[in-house]
Amino acid sequence: MAASVVQLIIMTMILALSASLVIIIVGKLLFSMWVLPCLAYRKLKANGFSGPKPSFPFGNLNDIKRLKMMMTRSSSPLMSISNDIHSTAFPYFSLWQKLYGKVMVYWVGTEPFLYIADPEFLKEMAADIKGKGWGKPNVFKHDREPMFGSGLVMVEGDDWVRHRHVITPAFSPANLKAMGGLMVESTTHMLDRWAGLINSGQSEIDVEREIIRTAGEIIAKTSFGISYENGREVLEKLREMQFTLFESNRYVGVPFGKFLNLKETLKAKALGKEIDGLLWSIISDRRKNPPTSGEPEKDLLGLLMADNTVDGRKKRELTTKELVDECKTFFFAGHETTSLLLTWTLLLLAVHPEWQNDLREEINQVLGDGGEIRDVSMLAGLKKMGWVMNEVLRLYPPAPNVQRQSRQEIQVGEVVIPNGTNMWIDVVSMHHDEKLWGKDVHEFKPERFNANIYGGCNHKMGFLPFGFGGRMCVGRNLTAMEYRIVLTRILSTFSFSLSPNYRHQPSHMLSLRPMHGLPLIFKPLPIN
Repeated sequence: MAASVVQLIIMTMILALSASLVIIIVGKLLFSMWVLPCLAYRKLKANGFSGPKPSFPFGNLNDIKRLKMMMTRSSSPLMSISNDIHSTAFPYFSLWQKLYGKVMVYWVGTEPFLYIADPEFLKEMAADIKGKGWGKPNVFKHDREPMFGSGLVMVEGDDWVRHRHVITPAFSPANLKAMGGLMVESTTHMLDRWAGLINSGQSEIDVEREIIRTAGEIIAKTSFGISYENGREVLEKLREMQFTLFESNRYVGVPFGKFLNLKETLKAKALGKEIDGLLWSIISDRRKNPPTSGEPEKDLLGLLMADNTVDGRKKRELTTKELVDECKTFFFAGHETTSLLLTWTLLLLAVHPEWQNDLREEINQVLGDGGEIRDVSMLAGLKKMGWVMNEVLRLYPPAPNVQRQSRQEIQVGEVVIPNGTNMWIDVVSMHHDEKLWGKDVHEFKPERFNANIYGGCNHKMGFLPFGFGGRMCVGRNLTAMEYRIVLTRILSTFSFSLSPNYRHQPSHMLSLRPMHGLPLIFKPLPIN
């Protein structure tokens, strides 16, 4: 009898303890996933920020998905191509701006975001904050971990400073110049392939797919010292992950949202592990076969692996995971930005053939007939090509937004942005703002950048092709050089026009890309 009573007491205590643990866990989850976000939202609202009403636990995700679906069904045919793309790529922001203004609050699941499309507000907000003083929204860091890990685009604070110091020398003028020959070689292979297709009667080519392949070959050779064949599997899996994470309607920011999209979550995780393994094998091969000179290679991988000093102090070497994550980040970012910039450029040049002629004339004047690139330093003389690049970055920025998280309270005029606030800075909106650029804001007019690095924009923070402040894109000079090389060789070899099969639908999948590719009709130029 006594033993039964003791057992009953023990069982009661176990059940009570279990119930208490469940209550504590549920309480903590509710506190972190609802109470804390609501407190952050109230602080923002108290400072005068308004926005669309959220619904727990999805926030405004259902509104976003509904508006995106409506826009997907109405992609425009060839004859009605418009550069007014903000309402196409971001229909929800376009609508909310009209209702709540250019600074507002919206919700990604249970995470409130401060939306910013006002350059003056952005200028005041960023005035006193250095690169390491910015964070990244935790909801995106967790969601994109298989793709970027703790690479430069996600790392923060002193670790960001350390990574940036290690990486920056890879993009020095001397190193960039050394990469030029490999870029020309890869571009020549692509153009030879196109010539073969045209000679066989296939004059229509999907240039988005082709240029992504060539940009991948270039980043593999120039930054990692490997052939395209060895880097292809990494690039293919990174692109598969990009589509897995950003093409489907997932529940980012929703509590346990990964379980609502379990298939995509597991696939992204598996791809991340496969990519890590492939990159580690590349790193291991480099370690097993060091340069005979004893000096580290000057490409990105060599500098990441080098045991050197930073600012006169011995730098703390990157861990194995950090090394892999940086390789993953630059494999993706190193080809994505340039390939999309070139793709959108070819679209606009196909629509405006007079600019093809202007650029060919400039190429012949600067480089000589035929546009042979004997010295990459001469590419700086292609001024009009620089105008075209900036105008394409304005109209179709490959990086259409910037995300930040505050690491301190920030005073902007009479309002205070609380510490820990997520931010979404809408680059496309500012690049297409008539009040900043004038009535011709949606027109392709590269000459607006003649003698004006801001293209006549009436606010310096209204043009953000590579981000802003200390966290501006570290590889922007690499992108500019590769852009000039590839575009020079294409324009010196072919003329091109839009295929009637092209459907104009700029789409946001981390980057801004043409949803249906870019088929163009090519004709070889006559040989002089």
